[in-house]
Amino acid sequence: MVKDDTLQWIGAGFILAGHTLNSIGGCDPWNIAAFAGGTAAFLAWAWRVRNRAQVLVNIVSAGICLAGLFRAIA
Repeated sequence: MVKDDTLQWIGAGFILAGHTLNSIGGCDPWNIAAFAGGTAAFLAWAWRVRNRAQVLVNIVSAGICLAGLFRAIA
């Protein structure tokens, strides 16, 4: 239970950081990396609790984050 809560709080922190960086503007690729960190934490949580819908959402989100990182860096 504690590990699941910790993963969710870590994910929330990264997602909030990503939104904060988006609101500032001009923070590519850091905002995308923050979202990727949040997605990874929420994916780990979803996998642990066997929430298949959240696993799918986070796998798709991870793909979008990776595409964004590639676009921001390239």
